[in-house]
Amino acid sequence: MSCTLTDGFGRRITYLRLSVTDRCDLRCVYCMSDDMTFVPRRDLLSLAELDRLAAAFIARGVTKIRITGGEPLVRKGIMTLFGSLSRHLAAGRLQELTLTTNGTLLATHAEALAASGVRRVNVSLDTLDPSRFRAITRRGTLGVVTDGLRAAREVGLRVKLNTVALKGITETEIHDLIAFAHGNDMDLTLIETMPLGDVGADRTDQYVPLTTLRRLIESRWTLTDMAERSGGPARYARIRETGGRIGFITPMSHSFCESCNRVRVSATGTLYSCLGQEDQTDLRAALRGSEADEVLHAAIDGAIRTKPRGHDFRIERGRPELARHMSALGG
Repeated sequence: MSCTLTDGFGRRITYLRLSVTDRCDLRCVYCMSDDMTFVPRRDLLSLAELDRLAAAFIARGVTKIRITGGEPLVRKGIMTLFGSLSRHLAAGRLQELTLTTNGTLLATHAEALAASGVRRVNVSLDTLDPSRFRAITRRGTLGVVTDGLRAAREVGLRVKLNTVALKGITETEIHDLIAFAHGNDMDLTLIETMPLGDVGADRTDQYVPLTTLRRLIESRWTLTDMAERSGGPARYARIRETGGRIGFITPMSHSFCESCNRVRVSATGTLYSCLGQEDQTDLRAALRGSEADEVLHAAIDGAIRTKPRGHDFRIERGRPELARHMSALGG
């Protein structure tokens, strides 16, 4: 067993996205169907198993962990996991512990997150219009999220807003979103919608390429591309008029796979070495089959060795599921 995790293309894996639940208190139209069926709770990794799993990745050179969901803050007892993982920050083994949240429970947990060593959070926000927010999330209240943003900033958390680019919506609000984010000292990242999972909608009705949005942004703002990276897939530009950053995550119109340093583990312990491929490795069996970590490390090693060069999905009308483009694989 080598100390670091390096895939077959020489990419060192230093970033783990760790899901703690598949549940969410919202039903965003690009993410979930309205009548979701969630996995039985017994199939989810326990908080102790999540902690052990994170420790195994940290021992192999992972320096950044992002806690995700679903909505991670709906997981009962989740702050005990943050508190436990903070020991790796204190010891210098982990450089960053952060999370992505929809913001509905951020006001409740912001202070405890900061106390656990979290220094920044990503908050999903696709619109500044309360009625549109309700329509996109199917049940959310915009004011609850803006209260969470305020609470996060008050305890010193850096906030980055994540906005999924939605046709007919983002084009009309992009300038307001930039002004709101940068006016409140928050970064803004735009994300192309991806064909992952059946959400009961034709994704061609949602998709707008970020090249289109960038041209619209540049009709009012002056952008200067930045070499700076945050450890994830976003490419950043500085807006001269505000001094703030705007990020672009473009899995559809521009692949970022060549520099991928990330893997994802689901709340049930399935390791996905690439979000855009079907490769998966069951880590839950390794966790529950032995108190020692040798089997767990062997399973992680096997998954990293077979991590593919990149994803190969695209939007196809009438096919909301993941569309395969075999020529990208040489097939």
